Amino acid sequence: MLLRSGILAPADGEAVAVENERAAGTVVLVCEHASHRLPISAGQLGLSGEVLVSHIAWDPGALELARLLSTRLEAALVHQRFSRLLYDCNRPPESPAAMPESSEIFEIPGNRDLAPAERYARTAAIYVPFHDRVSALLAAYVQEGRRPVVVTVHSFTPIYFGKKRDVEIGILHDTDSRLADAMLSAAISGPYRVERNAPYGPEDGVTHTLRLHALPAGHANVMIEVRNDLIANSVDQEVMADYLAGLIATAVRVVEGK
Repeated sequence: MLLRSGILAPADGEAVAVENERAAGTVVLVCEHASHRLPISAGQLGLSGEVLVSHIAWDPGALELARLLSTRLEAALVHQRFSRLLYDCNRPPESPAAMPESSEIFEIPGNRDLAPAERYARTAAIYVPFHDRVSALLAAYVQEGRRPVVVTVHSFTPIYFGKKRDVEIGILHDTDSRLADAMLSAAISGPYRVERNAPYGPEDGVTHTLRLHALPAGHANVMIEVRNDLIANSVDQEVMADYLAGLIATAVRVVEGK
């Protein structure tokens, strides 16, 4: 299956959404894997409906959690409106993982042997608008005299390739660990098993958004991974949002010297 025509139809809407754009805080939340939707032109990428709502297509609970954090932290939120199977906005265009041919145990027929023109079309339709909006929002904060703090929000599956994951919350960072260090320090006596750079780390290529938007400008930043069974319903999402908002707010104060 090759998508030789335009990627997004008018009925699909925009590739990216921004919520709480006028928020008064300094935190900018980014949720790259917010949706399992596919545009009309993509069909189902050769996958069953069950697979298309599984964790390989999106990060279950991540958008709901990010929205709750947006309210608690007075933070703007940028999120992708289509499945990472079409294009994973936390990967650069040259990465095979940007349009993966397989994910965990699943082959993705609609991503097999993509022509360069198709890869370019997806990049132009999904990746570029998404990161342009993040860049524009951060630039606006700087112009207003605010020092943006970039926080990306993700969830991960409790079982991966048949192996149980015991970590409950991952605090990930690349070369700038200021915010992560402060969050990990604040989490020492907390109720969850919180670990640094787990279940993934920068060596896995998961810090692309941080590398693109935060590191070059010196913005404090962190990537948060929450095990998705801990945010499977609205009550658990509220509890997790309260906990993480406290960690983030405390860490931001530490980083800003307040």
